[in-house]
Amino acid sequence: MTHEASKAAASDRLNLLDVAPLEADPLLRAFALEHGEKPFRATQVVQHLWRAPRSDFQEMRELPAPFRNLLEQNFTMPRLEVSTRQLSTDGTEKFLFRLSDGEHIETVSIPEGPRLTLCISSQAGCALQCSFCATGAMGFARNLRPFEIAGQVREVIMLTGRKPTNIVFMGMGEPLMNWKAVDTTLTILNDELGLGIGARHITVSTVGVLPGIVALSKRPEQFRLALSIHAPTDELRRQLMPINTKYPLADVIDAAKEFDRRVTFEYVMLGGVNDSRDHAIMLAELARRCRAFVNLIPLHPGGAGNFTPTTPHGIAVFARIVRSQGIEVAIRKSRGMDIAAACGQLRVERLGRRPPVGADEDSGVHVA
Repeated sequence: MTHEASKAAASDRLNLLDVAPLEADPLLRAFALEHGEKPFRATQVVQHLWRAPRSDFQEMRELPAPFRNLLEQNFTMPRLEVSTRQLSTDGTEKFLFRLSDGEHIETVSIPEGPRLTLCISSQAGCALQCSFCATGAMGFARNLRPFEIAGQVREVIMLTGRKPTNIVFMGMGEPLMNWKAVDTTLTILNDELGLGIGARHITVSTVGVLPGIVALSKRPEQFRLALSIHAPTDELRRQLMPINTKYPLADVIDAAKEFDRRVTFEYVMLGGVNDSRDHAIMLAELARRCRAFVNLIPLHPGGAGNFTPTTPHGIAVFARIVRSQGIEVAIRKSRGMDIAAACGQLRVERLGRRPPVGADEDSGVHVA
């Protein structure tokens, strides 16, 4: 079979990793019965999609060989190819995955005691061009499909043998500009037939895409919301984050007030830019309005732009001022300093930059 014929044949098969487990189960039961197999075979297949992942159907040894062959002929379970893998001295591990069309995405594994947090990507590149972010510097390629987003978790489990306890959508891309795929991915991550990760241990980070915040709030599970604030005024935020023109800070804060679960503010510390006493007091006021927890982030040296990180002392002073206003605040630890751990940095280092390409800001955001 030629390469093109092989691709065409693969496109005719259903990708089982692109559907929610509760949809895959009855589909596979019907398939098993149609081919003279017991319906429990479907449950055996489903458990190897996510809970105990296998690289292909032939590895599902408890299934009869003829049924494994039938599955292979009718369905697919695409892998993400590991292009680069880096391990930091602090245990942080970064993966650069190559997708079938040649695009690359990043995933970061961050261990801390019994916890293992996985930072996953939702887009190949990013259209937002935040001035301090390496991902924004690489331009936008496309949205990821559910199997490419949740598949990052699946691959890390198969590569390391360890299941993450926490998931954060803080890798490449803006997740709420790819809501249709992220919506399905959240189900895969949380469902007991899927990866079975508690909703309170799954955080979606956004610059403040309002339709997406509404859509996330309508889900019944207790998924967490993190808002990339990074500046306490519209004027400064527009300079750092062009998206603020479409979704002004006041509207973002109002949406956070309506979100009935705990909200976190993400605030990267830029020396001489957003780290003054006045900035701290204004940030505390924004947090008070929507009962937010503030997470201060030291700027990673691998970020984009010509920014200078706020000194550790400066961050500590800033945190004390915010705390003095009655707001809970934490300072995120810098991890992976000896590897390309800034978001998008490894992708840019290995593959270079591309001219920035815009994207329809609301593409893929479907509010019921």
